[in-house]
Amino acid sequence: MIAPKKFKICRRVGDRIFPQCQSPRFQTAAPVKGKGKRGGNKSDFGTQLTEKQKIRFAYGITERQFSNYVTAAREKRGSNTIELLYRSLEMRLDNVVYRLGFAASRRAARQMVSHGHITINGKRVTIPSYHVDTKEVIGVREGSKGSSLFGNMNEKLKEHRSPEWLLTKSDVLTGEVLGAPSPSEMSASGLNLHAIVEFYSR
Repeated sequence: MIAPKKFKICRRVGDRIFPQCQSPRFQTAAPVKGKGKRGGNKSDFGTQLTEKQKIRFAYGITERQFSNYVTAAREKRGSNTIELLYRSLEMRLDNVVYRLGFAASRRAARQMVSHGHITINGKRVTIPSYHVDTKEVIGVREGSKGSSLFGNMNEKLKEHRSPEWLLTKSDVLTGEVLGAPSPSEMSASGLNLHAIVEFYSR
């Protein structure tokens, strides 16, 4: 069942923010009535603000964190700002844990990391925002494998498809970072990162 708060967020900024909002039940539900449901086209600012909120909620990051990601991407010379911003978001440890299939949502992945269940190259890391690098190995801590969180995980991972820049090894509950997210993956994500950069450029 979708929590009321998440339901409202999904209706306001998009139905793909939380996994629960992608169910047929949510898709066929009547739109939420009340504030913010006026007719007419949104202004550029309104569109940019909605996109910013959409991505913030999707990745579960604070306004300050998001602003810092955008600033860092804009200040790095010789790089594509949009692609760099996408990589910064995707290569957060909590997102990687989610992409590898160890968690059903980014929120669950953040909790796994914060509670010390995840390792990087064999060492426990408890910072969800940790930026993973190529060739690093993400795994479930040995002492956590008996937890109910990871019950039947080996079988579940056999059906999971990780993005091309990640390799999931279901038999040992680890995953390897093969590279970085590609521009084509960014395009397929449906995220309007151009609007985000424009929002912070105002």
